[in-house]
Amino acid sequence: MGAADPGVSRVSTDAARDLADAIRPRPAEPPAVPATSGRLLAIDRVSLEYRTRERVVRAAHDVSFDVYGADRFVLLGPSGCGKSTLLKAVAGFVPPVSGTIWLDGEPVRGPGTDRIVVFQEFDQLPPWKTVLQNVAFPLRVAKQLGRREAHDLALHTLHKVGLAPFAHAYPHTLSGGMKQRVAIARALAMQPRVLLMDEPFAALDALTRRRMQEELLRLWDDVRFTLLFVTHSIDEALVVGNRILLLSPHPGRVRAELNSHQHSHESVGGDAFRDRVADIHRLLFDTAEVAQ
Repeated sequence: MGAADPGVSRVSTDAARDLADAIRPRPAEPPAVPATSGRLLAIDRVSLEYRTRERVVRAAHDVSFDVYGADRFVLLGPSGCGKSTLLKAVAGFVPPVSGTIWLDGEPVRGPGTDRIVVFQEFDQLPPWKTVLQNVAFPLRVAKQLGRREAHDLALHTLHKVGLAPFAHAYPHTLSGGMKQRVAIARALAMQPRVLLMDEPFAALDALTRRRMQEELLRLWDDVRFTLLFVTHSIDEALVVGNRILLLSPHPGRVRAELNSHQHSHESVGGDAFRDRVADIHRLLFDTAEVAQ
């Protein structure tokens, strides 16, 4: 194996993990981090399982990573590696069988408005409500805002995603990409500590998917929200994320963590981008190389 890639900040193997487990006691609380570090989310040695009719399935095993304020942190891996289950665990929908998820130093024990999820499905908007009502309604219920205040905040957020002209349209009149923009607007209007996105653009055609990626990055540049993003597309991970966690095939284990802030849509197709895609593919699937 050649020289280490400077973009890869951590590569984990089963042997190294077993050795670390043997010499390090499990912490009773998240490791101390200086207040200036800005760490917002800590996933500490989390394992997740779900039950089928036949058996219990281990979805993710002993996964650890940190997300800092204004990160665009991507969970990347093949289908079945547990990345969506990890996202649902951060959202509070799936309790870990071991390990702890910390938000602002407090353990996550269930869903909360400080973590809002945008799913892949287009039909996540109540069809009997207009675009404006879809964005304003959660504000009134969860944030307990008055009608006028919720209306104004919802309309302000729709302006940000370019949908103010469609405020009084109904979801069935919108394209798939527009429905996802409404879902993103609804999530951002709630001002969550962490925005969770579970392959939100996977069902879109290639041109719309790229436009949605560009709009998401433009919104991030404007608002600087903290993003935890799930994808199985290496190209999308490099463009959307500034940090990427690579997960092994089922059950998901941490293969590597790398920085990707140097990549953008403009770099797609370039030699450096193609080399990085090849490196990531090797780390995800070449078990012989990972074990060296």
